[in-house]
Amino acid sequence: MLPELKYDEKGLIPAIIQDINTGEVLMMAYMNEKSLQMTVETGYTHFWSRSRQKYWKKGETSGHVQEVKEILYDCDADTLLVKVIQHGSGACHTGNRTCFYRNIK
Repeated sequence: MLPELKYDEKGLIPAIIQDINTGEVLMMAYMNEKSLQMTVETGYTHFWSRSRQKYWKKGETSGHVQEVKEILYDCDADTLLVKVIQHGSGACHTGNRTCFYRNIK
């Protein structure tokens, strides 16, 4: 059973994906209640695509899946932290290991 979480007006909650072994933040995507349930049930990350308006399993086409080891939620219950083992070369669609590879400062 899922805890009571605070989803936004579109029924979404941000999910920060972190490598469980290194602590590196790999990506951020959105989940809704159903994609979170799919993630819990399968043990692999599933998200809601805002642009395509459909569910997607991370790594479904690339094979770079994220094996879920722990799911935490913050004190306000409005953000998830999903700790994973990242399989394949990385999480970013650009080919980088992480989506956070560019610096502002």
